[in-house]
Amino acid sequence: MERSLTGRWSVVSGLLCKENELLLVANRRRRGTLEWSPPGGVCDPGEDEIQALNREVFEETGVTVESWSEPVYEVTVDFVDRKMVLNVRVFQAGSWYGDLIFEDPDEIVEMGKFVKYFEAIELLGTAPLWVSEPVRFWISGGCSKYQHFHYVVQGSYPNEWNVERI
Repeated sequence: MERSLTGRWSVVSGLLCKENELLLVANRRRRGTLEWSPPGGVCDPGEDEIQALNREVFEETGVTVESWSEPVYEVTVDFVDRKMVLNVRVFQAGSWYGDLIFEDPDEIVEMGKFVKYFEAIELLGTAPLWVSEPVRFWISGGCSKYQHFHYVVQGSYPNEWNVERI
């Protein structure tokens, strides 16, 4: 599969848990749909992953995270027709403080909440497979050691995507 890539996106995501609940945020996408996922986003130039993760979680939720684990899992998504690769590293928060406030400067996150794991699995049904499947796997205890998930996406637009885990 040799081709020139037009884009490589480095993204971070955070798992914030309390009492068997996971923090999920509702993201309004360009096509008008609402997708639930853990908070996170793109690493800006010059930021390391933890700086980006702290910034993204604070911007999206108002929460300040004091400590993060080593990466829990990683996701690579190869968008063949878009000539783009998305790489997501996911960390678990150790400690944090602050109240949930949803004033996302990017105006993507509309709301969020801590939900029981069974409810998180249901809400994650709105997210792409490369978001929902690894989180469901993590919730089930499948990520007791570092995992890597790799997906290939055929198609240029979300309504025509064919997603395959390899």
